[in-house]
Amino acid sequence: MTASRGDDSLRRDAGALSTAIRVRFRDGQMAEAALTHRSFAFENDLKVTNERLEFLGDAVLGLIITDLAYREFPDLSEGELAKLRAATVNMISLGEVARDLGLGELVLLGKGEEMSGGRNRTSIQADAMEAVLGAVYLDRGLPTTRRLIERLFWPRMEAYARGEGDRDYKTGLQEMASQDLGAVPEYRIVSRGPDHAKEFTATVHLAGEEWGKGRGRSKKEAEQRAAHEAFERLHTNGAPVAGGRAEPAEPRG
Repeated sequence: MTASRGDDSLRRDAGALSTAIRVRFRDGQMAEAALTHRSFAFENDLKVTNERLEFLGDAVLGLIITDLAYREFPDLSEGELAKLRAATVNMISLGEVARDLGLGELVLLGKGEEMSGGRNRTSIQADAMEAVLGAVYLDRGLPTTRRLIERLFWPRMEAYARGEGDRDYKTGLQEMASQDLGAVPEYRIVSRGPDHAKEFTATVHLAGEEWGKGRGRSKKEAEQRAAHEAFERLHTNGAPVAGGRAEPAEPRG
């Protein structure tokens, strides 16, 4: 990658990642690139980060999951297939897979990112997961990448198809808000209609600002929908700050 990291370090990085995903890299530098967060690259004057690999891995993952869903669930409609894919490849799911593999301990982070808790941040782990998939695709080809993705993500697809896979956005939002803001989401509920047909509306607030709204036939359903909206906005737009503005989101990677 560069002369700043020795061969022994390179082999350790590649070996640890190969052990975690059970795929051996032919090119150890590809493995290291997949683990190199931009904060580490900046602090060590490196030109390579995992951002391009993340971009590639996202596309490869989407293609393989789409193909797998189409072939394995012939009775699902287009809309249901889209929901299955979204539930499988969203940031929460990617972060969970990354944690199962222990990628958080392998990612190369700058000192500032490390001190701010970046190693446990869902977005960093999810991005690293996509970068690893991109690296495997370039290093070992599509068949090996497909087998890896099937092994890691098929149980989640099956669970969703059984009705067990709805994402817990309340937990995801709480984790992201805690890591990025040091705050806890606040939910406010109003209801209308007769007891036998009540409709609940939930709003979720971060740093005193409303960031999501959802409706449902139960408080839980309404809160989950509100959390989903807030989760997506927070990931896309960045964290709210005093005065009702949002900090610009860092580019994914």
